[in-house]
Amino acid sequence: MIRPKSIRPFIGSKDFETSRRFYSELGFEETVLWQGFSVFKIGSFAFYLQDDYAKDWVENTQVFLEIEDVPAFWEHLVSLGLPSKFQNVKITAVREETWGRECFVHDPSGILWHFGEFRDL
Repeated sequence: MIRPKSIRPFIGSKDFETSRRFYSELGFEETVLWQGFSVFKIGSFAFYLQDDYAKDWVENTQVFLEIEDVPAFWEHLVSLGLPSKFQNVKITAVREETWGRECFVHDPSGILWHFGEFRDL
């Protein structure tokens, strides 16, 4: 039987230093593991950021992060002003879906982040 403790996706970056700054501003805590490779954590969630860019891979990467309060997160996200600080960053407002709600962030490299919460069924 598998008893998972965490899952940590590996994501690439077009400009590693820009992506590092972006994720730090978004609220993640960085631990540099070695040059061009860091782990970013927030709560019990973590992912690896690497100085590696393959256009088809990076621009087709999506990550879903389940959060508790999408509207509150959206307000916080807007207050950060990330699109004005980072080229190519886009944020998309909260959408209500049959399963719950979510908002979106495209990072500087084109990775699409879904920040969502599920409805109690």
